Amino acid sequence: MVESLSQIGAWVEEKLPDLIAKYQVPAASVAILSDGDVVRTAAGILNKASGVEATTDSVFQIGSITKVWTTSLVMQLVDEGLVDLDAPVRRYVKDFVIADEAAAAKITVRQLLSHLSGFEGDIFKATTEGEDAVEKFMPILADVPQLFEPGEMFSYNNAAFSVLGRIVEVVRGKHYEACLREHLIDPLQLKHAATGAGEAIMFRAALGHISPSEDAAPEPAQVWSLVRSNAPAGSVFAMSASNLIAFAKMHIDGGVGPDGKQILSAESVAAMQEQQVKLPELGLMGDSWGLGWELFNWEGGPVIGHDGGTIGQSAFLRVIPGQKAAIAVLTNGGDVLGLYKELISPVINRLTGIVVPELPTPANDVHAIDASRYVGTYSSQVADSHVTQDTEGRIWIEQTMKGIFAELALERPPVELVPWKGDTLIARKARNGLHTPHAFVGNDGNGNALYLHTGRADRRVSA
Repeated sequence: MVESLSQIGAWVEEKLPDLIAKYQVPAASVAILSDGDVVRTAAGILNKASGVEATTDSVFQIGSITKVWTTSLVMQLVDEGLVDLDAPVRRYVKDFVIADEAAAAKITVRQLLSHLSGFEGDIFKATTEGEDAVEKFMPILADVPQLFEPGEMFSYNNAAFSVLGRIVEVVRGKHYEACLREHLIDPLQLKHAATGAGEAIMFRAALGHISPSEDAAPEPAQVWSLVRSNAPAGSVFAMSASNLIAFAKMHIDGGVGPDGKQILSAESVAAMQEQQVKLPELGLMGDSWGLGWELFNWEGGPVIGHDGGTIGQSAFLRVIPGQKAAIAVLTNGGDVLGLYKELISPVINRLTGIVVPELPTPANDVHAIDASRYVGTYSSQVADSHVTQDTEGRIWIEQTMKGIFAELALERPPVELVPWKGDTLIARKARNGLHTPHAFVGNDGNGNALYLHTGRADRRVSA
């Protein structure tokens, strides 16, 4: 039975302190929208080192939810006739280069927006902390490999959204953060949104917390954010949960802002929610992707949304346009998926009647299989993933982290994988609340998988 917003708001306010304690989440901020009305609540500590308490106006990093904002900036350019989604990126960013020149010449704006460009995307390299950070990121992509033909399949791509941010900069003639503020933050009348650390310090700002070991309580991270060169992908942007809900409301209302003015055309709002590509079964991620938005095929839907993760901060946004409802939950560490299951899923169900699927789990009666098709090393800029099968038939994956992730000492112990669905294996033991599915995709001609797909397609580099 669907309940009123006030009933649900009271339930969340009562439950939140106990839930964050249960899942060792230092702080969480929640905002829920229903038919124009919003309830919000917060609990916990923003930074264990300072002891500052969270309030509903506290700002948390929203991570990759920023990608939907970047998409909205691009679609505003489409509305103005300044960008064609099916034009090659080089029409707007003439110095866009990757290792594969032929691919670079034909990748389109639409393919960037829907994670179909095919080049490796987890490139987190600092350039400057100035206004030219995104511009200076473009040459860094020159050596980035093409994993597959543009348009062939989905592979989540952070770097693609830095390129999209650069398109916005070139066409607007202003740096990314200025465009974000002029074309979205200010028209939405947001008062608790920060495009960088220099703005975040003006608010109660959350710091991420990281667990030094699997069973240890999360501790304050030593770095507040990822690098500014990835800002359009979601490395820095922070805001209150209610400000994020205001953005979602604009998309529910056909692009109309709080003052009744059109911020984004209704046509572009609808286009962003249209399916561009289907995904393998990957657990928490959507079933398919639109332009910027994840699309969830849930009973009673449709539902759109996005998740975000930075250094110790995690964010969730789920939007049900047909019922004019949305929920935003911002956190700064701990078992956030445990919180997701006990807070977000019931709120969506009680508010809308939609049934949120359970997160994937391995079967109880796991059987041994021949894993020779999967065994090998799969590589990306983030990690080398080594898949092996021992003499007892057990399948293992072990990651060697690279770059900033190695510097943050995010080494991980081996994880046992067990059969799940077809060529998708699943972690026997949950990590951070999720039994991660691992899809093995493609065929090298000898029966071996070409890619390890966990949302990103990592290419096999050795047997």
